[in-house]
Amino acid sequence: MSYIPSVEQARELVGRYNKEPFHLQHAETVAKVMGEIAKEKDPENVEFWRAVGMLHDIDFELWPEQHCAKADELLRELDIDEDMIHAVVSHGFGICADVEPTRYMEKILFATDELTGLIGAAALMRPTGISDMETKSVMKKFKDKKFAAGCSRDVIRQGADMLGMELSELIEMTLNAMRA
Repeated sequence: MSYIPSVEQARELVGRYNKEPFHLQHAETVAKVMGEIAKEKDPENVEFWRAVGMLHDIDFELWPEQHCAKADELLRELDIDEDMIHAVVSHGFGICADVEPTRYMEKILFATDELTGLIGAAALMRPTGISDMETKSVMKKFKDKKFAAGCSRDVIRQGADMLGMELSELIEMTLNAMRA
């Protein structure tokens, strides 16, 4: 019988395979963003969205070359729910996985994973952090290819397209979720 871990259980699982503060913080950030967006878009499944956000990079620190494939294996060994596994693995679609995000929640994860990194990097450059950051500031950083070069603009754009959103709309939604 497969199970759906709580956010706390997901955090413990992530901590088994990740020790770097950056990776742990990224998991927390994505989980928070997923939960905030779920409150508006899918209020009865906030915990599920948050747990998926927490688990999405469970394998990245130890197995970066097998990212998503190793997550699939680990989560199956732990008897995690199939929908949760699909959501986690689909965030790597076209990058390191051929599992396509089909549900709205999966598309949100795909779209916001890289974007939270870009916004987080921009916040570090500001004395007030994210609190008063505007969408146009993030757009400016988005256009600067040298800024946070590890955050794929193509993936962020593809995520916005998947959701049928303008890039600025996706940025605004993610900024609001990060600020909450």
